[in-house]
Amino acid sequence: MQTKIESFGEVNFANAELGDARRSRRLAKTADLMCRRPGGSLPQKLNNPKDLKAFYRLVRRDEVTHEAILAAHRKATWNKIDQTRGPVLILHDATELDYTTHLSLDDDLGQIGNGTRRGYITQNSLAVNPKNRQVLGLYNQVLHHRANVPDRETIAQKRERESRESLLWLQGTEPLPADKKLIDVCDQGADTFEFIEHEVNSGRRFVIRAAYDRGIFVGQGDVTESETGYLRTDARELPEAGRWTLSVTSKTEKKSSKKKGKKKQVRRVAREAEMAVSFAAVQIKPPGTKNGKHGNTPLPVWVVRVWEVNPPAGQERLEWFLMTNEPVLTFEDAYRVVGWYECRWIVEEYHKGMKTGCKIESPQFTCEERLQPAIALLSIVTLTLLAMRDASRRSDAKRRNATEIICEDYVAVLSAWRHGKITSDWSIHDFYYALARLGGHQNRKNDHPPGWQTIWNGWQDLQAMVCGFDAMKELNKCG
Repeated sequence: MQTKIESFGEVNFANAELGDARRSRRLAKTADLMCRRPGGSLPQKLNNPKDLKAFYRLVRRDEVTHEAILAAHRKATWNKIDQTRGPVLILHDATELDYTTHLSLDDDLGQIGNGTRRGYITQNSLAVNPKNRQVLGLYNQVLHHRANVPDRETIAQKRERESRESLLWLQGTEPLPADKKLIDVCDQGADTFEFIEHEVNSGRRFVIRAAYDRGIFVGQGDVTESETGYLRTDARELPEAGRWTLSVTSKTEKKSSKKKGKKKQVRRVAREAEMAVSFAAVQIKPPGTKNGKHGNTPLPVWVVRVWEVNPPAGQERLEWFLMTNEPVLTFEDAYRVVGWYECRWIVEEYHKGMKTGCKIESPQFTCEERLQPAIALLSIVTLTLLAMRDASRRSDAKRRNATEIICEDYVAVLSAWRHGKITSDWSIHDFYYALARLGGHQNRKNDHPPGWQTIWNGWQDLQAMVCGFDAMKELNKCG
């Protein structure tokens, strides 16, 4: 007897605690429908009016909350983590969700951007297998309202304020167990003594990119007998432990030499960069001024410096300083820690997927109690876009039919664009590389695999084409 294969919705939401099994089934069905048509607005995702109305009824229930939806998915994610051999990364990062046009929510939302927009600062915690970089799930999500801070707020007042944004890093880790299998990976925003102390005592491993040249004791022995120094300054004097080559993609971003200075556009050119690494055991001194709630005991960590040996003329040198509680005694240890941090870009891809791929800022709910569950569901549905990328890299990508993971309409429209006729038996590989071609990738033999930005460019164009396709079907219905 053949075992029934559970759908994405069933895996994640069949056991959701929503007060009624029928609601759990509806949530699972809605998730499956959205996964098939992840792009566009809610009416485009759920293009059958009955399904759309059923979803609106679902989120009107008091039992259907952001946390209830996330909790069900978290259980499914932990099952995947438990079945994964080896360590699992928890990538933490924040993004802004803009709901400025939702005038009825204006008083409920917080400031974002330069203060003229309204929405959430959304802290996401993504579980990833570092071996194959496969995303296992969204382990946590915090929707934060930026507070209106009183003028002349003192350091002591800020430290006591529960709405300060530095606490988001701690809040993001709250559901995580004390398990050495888990490795928290964070960017420079997490470089606060309060959070580093929290991580040292968490029972998990961590990698945090250092933002500050913190005071340190050299080594991890008795601090009364240790030399003192500064984290980044001293790391630059450490002996090189080894080298490797890193493929660097092109990137354009706005940067400022000063924290609050005027930003200018900086372009990074694609290149094969020769990278070097060094490392040392240190203890981080507690700061003289307490901006957070923490103790006064120095924190033992290893510092890992990564840098580009000979950057091209006119290009900024690639350089990172990483703090970790993973013992780093050899080049292989340091290279492994650097590899964990390099996976951090996956959460940035995920944020693009939320906004560009799933249009998470498009739902027009008029109250937070309805909007927030929709955000949770769309955030989880976004994972299927990353799963499409993962599926395209698997050994069976040329054998699996694309319609297993994407709506037939998307496959029909893209194949018609690519070959001038609808092809129903396209493989996942065919679909993914045609999508990349639509986004500007040339698919030549010696080209690198398509980057995520190229995929998003193609996805945006495909979504517009599918909307036109839907409109033509409606016109044909009307005669």
